[in-house]
Formats: sequence, C-alpha cells, structure tokens
Amino acid sequence: MALRSDTLNLHHLLLLLNALFLISLAKQALGYSVSNLSPEVAAQQEADRVQRLPGQPEVKFNQYAGYITVNQTHGRALFYWFFEATQNPHNKPLLLWLNGGPGCSSIGYGAAEELGPFFPQNSSQPKLKLNPYSWNKAANLLFLESPVGVGFSYTNTTSDIPQLGDSITAKDSHNFIIKWFQRFPQFRSHEFYIAGESYAGHYVPQLSELIFDNNHNPAQKDYIKFKGFMIGNALMDDETDQKGMIEYAWDHAVISDRLYHNITAICNFSIDNQTDACNAELNKYFDVYGIIDMYSLYAPKCFSNSNTSTRKEAPIIRGTAPQTFSKFDGWHKKRAGYDPCASDYTAMYLNRPEVQKALHANVTKIPYPWSHCSDNITFWSDAPQSVLPVIKKLIAGGLRVWVYSGDTDGRIPVTATRYTLRKLGLATVKDWTPWYTSRQVGGWTIEFDGLTFVTIRGAGHQVPTFAPKQALQLIRHFLANNKLSPRPI
Repeated sequence: MALRSDTLNLHHLLLLLNALFLISLAKQALGYSVSNLSPEVAAQQEADRVQRLPGQPEVKFNQYAGYITVNQTHGRALFYWFFEATQNPHNKPLLLWLNGGPGCSSIGYGAAEELGPFFPQNSSQPKLKLNPYSWNKAANLLFLESPVGVGFSYTNTTSDIPQLGDSITAKDSHNFIIKWFQRFPQFRSHEFYIAGESYAGHYVPQLSELIFDNNHNPAQKDYIKFKGFMIGNALMDDETDQKGMIEYAWDHAVISDRLYHNITAICNFSIDNQTDACNAELNKYFDVYGIIDMYSLYAPKCFSNSNTSTRKEAPIIRGTAPQTFSKFDGWHKKRAGYDPCASDYTAMYLNRPEVQKALHANVTKIPYPWSHCSDNITFWSDAPQSVLPVIKKLIAGGLRVWVYSGDTDGRIPVTATRYTLRKLGLATVKDWTPWYTSRQVGGWTIEFDGLTFVTIRGAGHQVPTFAPKQALQLIRHFLANNKLSPRPI
C-alpha cells in the first residue's frame, strides 16, 4: 500500500514539474511575463506554438497556429495563424485580419501574399521569404480562416455547409475570438482591432457589431477592448458597388462608350433581377476581364504551368452581393499581384504534408486539398444588400472606422466606394487631401465626421500586395489614430 502511495505521489510530482516546465517555455516563447497562466492554458499555447516552418528564415518573433472549436455540438472548428509583433509584443495592439469571398482564405491571401511575415516562393523545395513590410511590425497579427469549409477550417456536420451565410459566419467568428482570448488571456488587456478587404466589407462590420453589442457591460468576463475596424476595397452596398464598377471601367478606358451607354440605359442596379437585354450587355463587360486583370488593371496575368491562377477565385456566389454581378463568370476570376503567380506558390506550399504538420493544420484529414477559395461553398444563405446601417451604428457608438481603396482595382473600385460613402451622409471635416510616403504622393484622404477614407495610389484590390510600404504606413496610422502626413516625408 505504501508503494502505491509513493507511486501516486511521484506521478503527481512529475505532472507538476511538467506543468511548470510548460509555463517556463511559454514565458520564454512570449518574451514577457505570463506568470498568471494556468498550467492548462500554458500547455494549450505550447501545443499551438509553431517551432519552425519548412524553408523558413530565422526570425525573433513567435508564431502559433491551430484550431478553436466554435460549435462543440456540430464539431465546427476554425483554423488560425498568429504572429507576435516583431518588437515589444506586450505593448502592441492585437489585429485580426479577414479576407472575403465569401469562401476565401485569410491564410492564403492575407497571411501568405499580402501582409503576413512569410511569402512562399517558386521552388521545388519549401521556401519562404521574409516580407519587409509585414503588419506584425505594427501589431500582434491574427489570421482566421472563416467560415467552416474554407481552407483548413472544418465542420463534422455536412449539413452546415449549405446553411452558411453572413449570420453564421459572424457568430462563429465571434465565438472564435472569445475562445481565442481564453487560450491567450495575456492579450485580453490589449487594444483590439479588425481589418479586412473585399467581402470582408460584410464580415468585419458584422463581427464588429456582435463584439460591440456584447461589450455593453465592461465588467463581464467576455469583454473585449475593441477600438475600431478598417476595411479596404470593400463590398458594402449592392447598388453603388455595381454602378461604380461600370463607371470605373468606362472612365479607365476598359469598355467602349457604346457599351457604357447601353448598360447605364438598360440596367437598374437598385433591383436584383435584370432583364435579358441587360444581362447580354453585362456579359460583354465581363468579357474584357477575361483578357486583363480585373483586380488590378495594370498588372500582368499569370501563365504558370500549374495554371491555378486562372481558376475561379471565390464564390461571390449567386444570391449574394452584388446580386446582379455574382451571376456572371467574369465576376469569379481570380486576381493577380506583383508576381501574378504568387497564389500558385502558396497553394503548393500549404498543401505540403510537412508544412501542414508544422502548422498543426488538417488534423482531421479533410478529403480535399487546401485551396485559396472553397469549391464546397456553392450557396450563401443570407447577405444584406447593404451594411451601411451597421457601419452607421458603429460610428455612432464611437468606434474608429477607416475605409481605404486601392485605385487600380476594377472589382470594387474607388468610384464605387465613393458613391457608397456618400450614402452615409456624413459631414466633411477635412476635404480631399494628398498624403505622402517617401516624398511621393501615396494617395488621397478625406476625413468625415466619424469615418476616414483613404485611397492608395497605384494599388489593386489587395492593397498590401501592390503597395506594401504604403499599406504598412496606413495600418500604423490607423492603429495610432494619427492622420496620414499631408506633406512629403
């Protein structure tokens, strides 16, 4: 009996030593004190820590990746990738980045090709290069693949997929961030912001509204120190987004005078269903974007051997905003960046088994390869025609709201965004003003009562891809709530 007691005591002692060791590792990994972490939380963080990715250059910041279960009953789990700030992470805000689609990956686009620290390269062996303009120079940076069915995120209930829409996506993302803070409680005291692009013009305000509403009682355990959001080349209002696309294409010599006149005379973008005559003219409009890049008018197209850059990007699915344009094949063409084949390299890298193992990804062995945009999401159950009422509510609630636009994007062009913001009816505080980066005009900005709008000169749909230095300057000023420089710097 004494032998059994001694064995149990030794077992408990080993468990305690192991817990203390995990806490010590977590402290060392995070670079600042997390002495209040429980052994369980410390172990969870250590399990998610990414030791080193295949082909990764040396870095001094820490990274974590893994799953957060957002619905236990259905088995819905969202995949995340988190990078600490390059310096003083304990003093930096936390920024969540979302890409859109709906159905596209924030890991594939945002993290691996736009604003994350590592970009996959064209190589027979896994290889990453450092992004000198990574946004984790300004913030602790969190990427989320949402909703389930996108990238590595999954559900064990197949009937979940055809029920996806804005509401479920917002609710699951809200559950994710609450549970993520439970896993990383040392970041709960940090200022929290959300940013995103394209269909994240829906995702970001809707998630922001849930957090805002849940924050009415600052004393409650799920309170988040949420300060504001920023959206770029963002889908916000069906009517003005569609009207702006046509006007932008004509003004940038993409379509003829005759086609522009026919579309504006025949089509009514304030309604969902267009006439056959309108649809015939819109098909001619989209034909043009079969030969040039809709997402950046002046960027080259990809002609790689793998040719994944010519597959359809995302379901902006039939039945979602913009209601009319989502019906046309041309709407679904995938964008290209400075290296128009960058997405090919990303897909090759993230489908490597050794990469997935290092990221703690694909733990359920999903029966399809990772892709930038989900082929399984073919229907979207709900999408309001406009998110402007939500944005107005959040402005009135005192949140910081910035909208930005790369001015060579034909998908959700600056013309459309200007029409959309006009609908808000906000008073102008400071009119159209140039801002500068490296002594050059970076774009223009206008300050409304409660909202700042910024253009980025020469940038396409994914602004950080096309104008990385300006994009880093933009996020730094947004987080600090500072105006962009009106004079050469």
